[in-house]
Amino acid sequence: MSPSSPPVIGVLGGSGLYQMEGLKDVTWRKVSSPFGEPSDELCFGTLEGTQVVFLPRHGRGHRIAPSDINFRANIDALKRAGVTDLLSLSAVGSLREELPPGTFVLVDQFIDRTFARNKSFFGTGCVAHVSMAKPVCSRVGDAVASACEGLDITLERGGTYLVMEGPQFSSLAESELYRSWGCSVIGMTNMPEAKLAREAELCYASVAMVTDFDCWHPDHDAVTVQQVVATLTANAGRARALVKNVVPLLAQRQGPCRQGCQHVLDTALITAPEARDPEVLARLDAVAGRVLKS
Repeated sequence: MSPSSPPVIGVLGGSGLYQMEGLKDVTWRKVSSPFGEPSDELCFGTLEGTQVVFLPRHGRGHRIAPSDINFRANIDALKRAGVTDLLSLSAVGSLREELPPGTFVLVDQFIDRTFARNKSFFGTGCVAHVSMAKPVCSRVGDAVASACEGLDITLERGGTYLVMEGPQFSSLAESELYRSWGCSVIGMTNMPEAKLAREAELCYASVAMVTDFDCWHPDHDAVTVQQVVATLTANAGRARALVKNVVPLLAQRQGPCRQGCQHVLDTALITAPEARDPEVLARLDAVAGRVLKS
């Protein structure tokens, strides 16, 4: 899709995000990917005239564990569905006293501590290296910040998301280590998601929704499952309100992304054209077709 085409807003997150007032023409469709099966069918709809595509990251019913998510298939399928702007919403633990449960953190940096996941669309046969210095799109971030105004959302703009492998939560020593690194929140899903979105030239931003304090907090043992579930439920309602507000703002984009998200592959491919593997190129038709066909 050309940067001058109308934006298509993708939303990656919980199973209930697509159940919002005002979403019309809702249909679920399977989108095949050469990288395997996405987490679920994609939910297509329109919100105030703008096309929106939802994908439950863990599948409907939360059936897929974090390490078993096919991140490549998810991002590839969203790209094939025409998505240009991708908003990620995920539940996290807080590593900071000033970020209590219920806070939304508009993440701007990541530390990737995962080790069991495919992290790139590229590899032997077609090598590429994209910059992750600024891993999220500031334009999408601006829209999120504006969309939160007037809502019952406490938004912290900026923060580092430590992505751990899981599925177990961190030990106390690990939690204290990540705090010493200056991390704000901890979760299991935004990597390699953010890396793959960058490779796919999508404008990507992440909202981390705090459900609890990680185990470093002295009151951590006093947290009950009921309290966490109550926070999750409240956060889901706020997330739907955020999506409803942000979609019209993102729809106002005209022209290419000011941060250059839609052109990162211009300087990323390193394999000489004559040395590229045709089978690898065939899998990259959606992610990198813009540069491979030029």
